[in-house]
Amino acid sequence: MALMRGSVRQLLELSISNRLPVQLLERAAAEWGQEVRTGEVRAWRNSLREFLGDCEEAGLGDVEVLLEHKLPHSAKRVDAILCGAHPDTGAPSYVLVELKQWSTAEQIARNLVEVPCYDHPVLHPVAQVHEYCRYLVDFTPDLERQTGAVRGIAYLHNAVTADVASLTQYEPSDFGQLFLQDDRERLQKFLGSVLNARAGRELVCQITDSFLRFPHRPTKKLLDLAAEEILSRELFVLLDEQRVAYEIVAETVNRALAASRARRSRSRVDYEPTVVVVVGGPGSGKSVIALSLMGHLARKNLAVNHATGSAAFTRTLQKVVGAEDSRGRALLKFFNSYSGSGVGELDVLICDEAHRIRMSSSSGSAVSADRRRRRSQLEELISVAIVPVLFLDDNQVVRPREAGSLAAIKAGAEAAGCRVDVVHLHGQFRCGGSDLFEEWVDRLLGISDDPPLNWSRLAAGSGDDFGVGSVATPAALEAWVADRYQQTGGTARMTAGFCWKWSERPIGSGAERRLVSDVRIGDWHRPWNARPGANLPGIPDSYFWAFDDGGMRQVGCIYTAQGFEYDWAGVIFGDDFVRRGDRWVARRERSEDSAVREADEASFPDLIRNTYKVLLTRGMRGACVYSTDDETQIFLEQMAR
Repeated sequence: MALMRGSVRQLLELSISNRLPVQLLERAAAEWGQEVRTGEVRAWRNSLREFLGDCEEAGLGDVEVLLEHKLPHSAKRVDAILCGAHPDTGAPSYVLVELKQWSTAEQIARNLVEVPCYDHPVLHPVAQVHEYCRYLVDFTPDLERQTGAVRGIAYLHNAVTADVASLTQYEPSDFGQLFLQDDRERLQKFLGSVLNARAGRELVCQITDSFLRFPHRPTKKLLDLAAEEILSRELFVLLDEQRVAYEIVAETVNRALAASRARRSRSRVDYEPTVVVVVGGPGSGKSVIALSLMGHLARKNLAVNHATGSAAFTRTLQKVVGAEDSRGRALLKFFNSYSGSGVGELDVLICDEAHRIRMSSSSGSAVSADRRRRRSQLEELISVAIVPVLFLDDNQVVRPREAGSLAAIKAGAEAAGCRVDVVHLHGQFRCGGSDLFEEWVDRLLGISDDPPLNWSRLAAGSGDDFGVGSVATPAALEAWVADRYQQTGGTARMTAGFCWKWSERPIGSGAERRLVSDVRIGDWHRPWNARPGANLPGIPDSYFWAFDDGGMRQVGCIYTAQGFEYDWAGVIFGDDFVRRGDRWVARRERSEDSAVREADEASFPDLIRNTYKVLLTRGMRGACVYSTDDETQIFLEQMAR
């Protein structure tokens, strides 16, 4: 979806009269429902005028332009897309354009650039547009079939070669090449080689209409790609903050490993142990970056492990890699795997879901038990690798003994004499790219300082297609989940707060063995997901509930849902978290989670609140809610409208 569309000639006229930025501002307010940064308005005023002028000089006045085009299933936007016909073949041709106002910049790593106006590294603009092109093609089957139809350029219209010389060393490709102020003639020649100046407005408009109607397949499932990602080649597409985080982490790892090697060879070198912490909310791309980095380092034959505190997440990754591939399985471990490890045994340890780091490890031999009395689990994880990399979300701590907050990790790392580099992710890559849905959840649950707001009002005019709803009964919620699964072909799951006991074992014998229907609401009753080792036909163990289609027939809990994603999320609010007046009340006596019930008075409400945030934000395309409490149900119905 583009914020604005028109021919080069039409948009240039609006830009020259200074009406283009005004109209874009008006449409942004109506479509996005958010304030536009001053720098973005300046770019609309300056960069678009320069670029559109160059297109007009190239004779491309009839070519159609999409401004601020939103990528599918993402919050990211392409500055401009030129749509037309190829001059040689007549086939559709599209050019994605990334515009920068920079006049000076310096490349500091393979894909990272320092620019005076920023206090942090940013992605090389060619790398940025390259990933946009790759992402768009990857999520658009029609473009996959039109080989060579998509190209990408980055245009720094204020920069001359002498002032950004290092940027020009970036290897060009069809998906990304660089043009500068002193490249105007070359830019116009390139555009003329891929867009027919005489194609005619009727054909150009038809091509653009088709482009805007292309269907986009759902976001790739993380676990479907894990095996090939870890063992073969890079498959994930990382955008903007994700790519910057990946490059920063990769560069930090390279620097730290080089320093360590120099130190071992007794070279004189300044070496400061570094812990890298990547912080982001649900769907910001933490696990995608973690696995991409894992695959990259594994292919370089470095001593690297991927570890989590989630049995379900790690066991599922191991299953995807495959039982026959011992090398791949050996890379995937748990946080408590390192209690008996020595210092620096690994080059890199990637800790995903680091908010689940415990105060101490919980298994091991007698020797490692003695070690645990002297070291926390965080100390074990930090010391085992030359470079530990931790991915976390403070609002996903759901157990009292979890000690993986940013503050705790920084304090522990600094106490161990380590420098801490923190990378913040702000993009929303789950929830259909819906930043608004995460905002709605935070406001709904009282995580944000802003008051709750109903979905239709919050999303009004934004063009956000994430689905939010409520139902009046658990049976209706189950029907909603089943309907989404059958009608869309996507994945769907139903989860609930931990307000019902979870039976230890199935009932019955032989072919009659079945799960106990523990979750009971009136006449409606369904089982929790199976425990590990249940071995019931057609019913996955808890580790695989979110991944196996058989999980549709049970209710998932926080411990089986956390770390996973599916298209549609149906969530039952239990009596442990209820709305009273204008506030939420967490009720310890209504919780059946023995671990959480042990929490102190101050932390118990946050643990329950975080539990429901995790459950709500598993869905990529929509969420539906129901509460067992009457007053809470009324509130949820109002907020989900």
